[in-house]
Amino acid sequence: MLENTWYSVISPESCSSILWRSWEFKEQAAEALKLTAIDMKKQKLIDDIIPEPLGGVHRDKETMFKTVEKYITKSYKELKDLSTKDLVAQRMDKYANMGEFSEK
Repeated sequence: MLENTWYSVISPESCSSILWRSWEFKEQAAEALKLTAIDMKKQKLIDDIIPEPLGGVHRDKETMFKTVEKYITKSYKELKDLSTKDLVAQRMDKYANMGEFSEK
């Protein structure tokens, strides 16, 4: 996940609107949604946080393409020698554990 992106099935504004009937609490909703790359990494929903070029992706797309390529290549090298059975088992374990909550 790129370092300055966020992912959520609902926007903080919409979440705030549903929970508090107002957009005023969008910052609290955003915090509760845990939608940043750091939050996603802590929850083990993503494998890596990919650093972005200074000023953002839109300012230096080529550098971003090369950085993403490095992360994809690294992941491929880690996975390419696994048997299909092991690869599927590893993925199933990963996805089965997504959404588990613990107070660590």
